[in-house]
Amino acid sequence: MDAMQVKDWIDIITNVGFPIMLTLYLLIRFEKKIEGLSDMVERLKDIIRP
Repeated sequence: MDAMQVKDWIDIITNVGFPIMLTLYLLIRFEKKIEGLSDMVERLKDIIRP
């Protein structure tokens, strides 16, 4: 019974671990791009402001 539980945990980690890591990777990349876009919007506001 214990071996079955360990196998179940390994299957869950294998199946869920990859999507979680991919999601975290993409969120980190998008966060940097969003920060860059926010900076650009602030600069554009300063340029447009009379």
